[in-house]
Amino acid sequence: MVTAVLRGLIAAALALPALALSSTPTQAAETAETLPLTEAVSRLPLGTESRDGYSRDLFRHWNSGDDPADGCNTRAEVLIDEAVEPPTVGAGCRLTGGLWWSYYDASWVTPASNLDIDHMVPLAEAWDSGASTWTAQRREAYANDQGSAQSLVAVTARSNRSKADQDPAEWLPPSADVHCRYAAEWVATKLRWTLTADTSELTALSNLADACPDQDLTYEPAL
Repeated sequence: MVTAVLRGLIAAALALPALALSSTPTQAAETAETLPLTEAVSRLPLGTESRDGYSRDLFRHWNSGDDPADGCNTRAEVLIDEAVEPPTVGAGCRLTGGLWWSYYDASWVTPASNLDIDHMVPLAEAWDSGASTWTAQRREAYANDQGSAQSLVAVTARSNRSKADQDPAEWLPPSADVHCRYAAEWVATKLRWTLTADTSELTALSNLADACPDQDLTYEPAL
């Protein structure tokens, strides 16, 4: 006879979402999670932020990227990956041509030199939220994270510099239509890297989540 406990385990197993089959499954694929923005915000741990000891130089970037053999650094690889119309890649990974959509301010951008690669959660904010305790290797991995499309985003230099190191309580993209997306990508990045949020940030994110009832997000814990 199947016990009540065993019946519960079977039911729980059947309720799990099916994962895509792969001959070489990755840990990330096994641990990816999709949830509503409201629930995701509730999972952010509350923390007190401190900028003590911060230096941008403590986050090595841009390194040789995901493919050291291609001659492109992380910045260039992100630009190539996010291009709407691909640039020509020349000697020394020099990019010419190409077209990009900067979603922060709803702008088409060319050439690549007019773009910044924004850390969705800025390096200083990451430091404040837990990265101050990381090893140098983990901070480098964070600063060059191409394992999630949400971590690094190509946007206009003006919008990136307007944002600077501010969190969503202090800055949101000029294009109001993307606030739900931006909040989801911010929260997904913090969850991916197990970063905390302070009181004002949590309040702002909770308000955004309430205004975005249909917004989901997917994140994978960083290895």
